[in-house]
Amino acid sequence: MKKLCSVILAMLFTFFSVLPLAAQEDSVQAVALETEAVAAVAEEVEAVETEVAVEEDLELGQSLVDFFKSMGYYMLGVQWKCIIMLVVGCILLYLAIVKGFEPLLLLPIAMGMILTNLPGAEMYHSELFAGGHVHWQELAAKGGLLDYLYLGVKLGIYPCLIFVGVGAMTDFGPLLANPKSLLMGAGAQLGIFATYLCTIALGFTPQEAASIGIIGGADGPTAIYLTSKLAPHLLGPIAIAAYSYMALVPVIQPPIMKALTTKKERAIEMKQLREVSKTEKILFPIVITIIVSLMVPAAASLIGCLMLGNLMRECGVVERLSKTVQNELMNIVTIFLGITVGATATADSFLNFQTLSILCVGVIAFGLGTAGGVLIAKLINVFSKEKVNPLIGSAGVSAVPMAARVSQVVGQKENPGNFLLMHAMGPNVAGVIGSAVAAGILLSMVG
Repeated sequence: MKKLCSVILAMLFTFFSVLPLAAQEDSVQAVALETEAVAAVAEEVEAVETEVAVEEDLELGQSLVDFFKSMGYYMLGVQWKCIIMLVVGCILLYLAIVKGFEPLLLLPIAMGMILTNLPGAEMYHSELFAGGHVHWQELAAKGGLLDYLYLGVKLGIYPCLIFVGVGAMTDFGPLLANPKSLLMGAGAQLGIFATYLCTIALGFTPQEAASIGIIGGADGPTAIYLTSKLAPHLLGPIAIAAYSYMALVPVIQPPIMKALTTKKERAIEMKQLREVSKTEKILFPIVITIIVSLMVPAAASLIGCLMLGNLMRECGVVERLSKTVQNELMNIVTIFLGITVGATATADSFLNFQTLSILCVGVIAFGLGTAGGVLIAKLINVFSKEKVNPLIGSAGVSAVPMAARVSQVVGQKENPGNFLLMHAMGPNVAGVIGSAVAAGILLSMVG
């Protein structure tokens, strides 16, 4: 028994002696394991930091590449047509600034053309107005500055406001003093309808043909108004053609005028016009608005705005409003109209055979309008005892007052004592009414 107790005590003593050693050994192993784990974590962190640094370098490099690709210089290499349009815009600026060709409108048109053809600027998006409609949701999402300004053209606001100013600056006295001038103004619209038929034969749609034909009226706001309604994709080339040919009136008209008249006819002197009463001048815009709007309702907006401006001028009770529409309103709208019309001259819509056709047909339309006015004046002389100088018929195109000045210059070359300016202003202002009526007729026919 004693022996057994001694054995048990020996075993207990051994166990308790070994236990601290085992615990110590386990602690050492735990520390070793913990050290290994810390080392592994450190290696992982270092690997992650290295990977992040590499990724940051890659992202920085990609950012630089993306920035380079976003530059207009890079895009010009792909969109080479934009380079041509930028050159065209600069040429128009030269004509406006240096040569003085219709600078009030040609300059903002040229700047609008440059802005819309700067790759990456995203100032105008033709697709927002595709199909002749305004895509309002897309406009709100990605519309640029010129997209919003273009709404004034698309909705027919700017041309009508321009007509208010034109009416306020127009004296219809020469037309009232010589009502036969209205026939010459109507005859000058021959270019519009003859060109309409010709362009139909060339394969243009009726809407496009009407928009091209209106160039023959030599009336920029009317051309813009009608084109924005019927063929907005042609707005850029048609507007540029219309205003360019208006600026070239002293070059285009004289050869046609001389070819259709004799030296004797060009030397005809006309009597001084009678004085028109204030009552006549006040009643004229009211009566014309009612008569023309009932006859051609589609022309009511243009004619109504034109006559509103003229009534402000003649009535004498709203002088402040008359001065405002002649100056501040006219200038502001001209800027917006020009820059947005120029914005429609994108590379894709401008650099094509169709645009060249429009430019060629446009000058024909302008020439036919000039010829129509001269021929009507000659026809009037057949039935009238009091002869008119046929040269004033060429002013029937509504390039006010440049066409009237051309009639004066050509007439004085044949007869230095001939003063045709005031006589030519009659057909000239009649042409403004005639082109608006013609636009209304075309809009009713094919709109």
